Amino acid sequence: MSRGGIIPEPIARLPWRVLGLVVAIGIFGQVVLYSAAGGSLQPWALSQGVRFFVLLAAALALSYVPERTWRSAALPAYVVIVVALVLVELVGAVRGGSQRWLDVGIRLQPSEFMKPAIVLACARFYDMLPPGETRRFGAIWPAVLLIGIPAALIMKQPDLGTALMVCGGGVVVMFLAGIPMRLFVGGALSLAIAAPLAVNFLLHDYQRNRVLIFLDPESDPLGTGYHISQSKIAIGSGGLWGKGFLNGTQSHLDYLPEGHTDFVFATMAEEWGLVGGCLLILAFLLVIRWGVNVGQQAGTRFARLTAAGLATTIFFYVAINLSMVMGLAPVVGIPLPLVSFGSSAQMTVLLCLGILMSIDRQNRRAIRW
Repeated sequence: MSRGGIIPEPIARLPWRVLGLVVAIGIFGQVVLYSAAGGSLQPWALSQGVRFFVLLAAALALSYVPERTWRSAALPAYVVIVVALVLVELVGAVRGGSQRWLDVGIRLQPSEFMKPAIVLACARFYDMLPPGETRRFGAIWPAVLLIGIPAALIMKQPDLGTALMVCGGGVVVMFLAGIPMRLFVGGALSLAIAAPLAVNFLLHDYQRNRVLIFLDPESDPLGTGYHISQSKIAIGSGGLWGKGFLNGTQSHLDYLPEGHTDFVFATMAEEWGLVGGCLLILAFLLVIRWGVNVGQQAGTRFARLTAAGLATTIFFYVAINLSMVMGLAPVVGIPLPLVSFGSSAQMTVLLCLGILMSIDRQNRRAIRW
């Protein structure tokens, strides 16, 4: 039992402050979707709310999984998801011009599972590696393969945003594991040099157009640049306090495309203003800071790398989406987790939180002992 003798100890050890923040973000997301539908629970808010609480319950269940189980399952889970990505390429369902899903009774997107899986796999690899070997070449090329294989398969779908997030999660674990800084500097310079070639020869036409519109958003305001232009108008028109709940015009009059998914932050900012946007960002930052703190308090190398990598994965979701809707980055189709309509990002982020709570529970148990 807890100190007061009322609440059972396993429940008392849950990070209730963070759970409160997560629930607040999720409920606020449903409020925004309710407004985006013109003041109706259908077709988005109700189904989003049901999924949110079901997945939150699953995250709480995952928090009871021991850390050693995550360590043992990391590489096998990675292999299973890579096989699923190959199956997507062979027999995957096509929707909206992209081949990203497997129909197995329900529609699954294996690339979403790869976001936390790459963190677990890289953390497990460096956990098995003797610390003295970290700065040698043998510590680099296996991790590069672990990251490169799924990233290449995801790029084939095509899904640039998810491929970038998979690379980002893996590279963060490599950096935190102690890979020399000069290699990251050299890699960044190589990418900068190769970027023009990648834009011209590796990206699809619509992806190339998004990059060009990002560099010159006013060149096609009624075509490829329409999303960004309308998003900026919606955010700017909200001012400091917003137009008020249910009073947004850009989304309600259908000027803002995808106002319930990728550009939901613009829908929210128009009605809740700069203050609402800043409070939402602050809530995400507090959740991410908690995840980083879980990693700092962890007692094993695997747990430290996993917690930091998963916290960074959540950060990438938020940072990329906000940069995208504000015109600070090309549009890459990354939703705002727990707020945008859809199950994929919601599932991934709550999976990350479930694993983080599992590590946090292990930390609390170690301190108690």
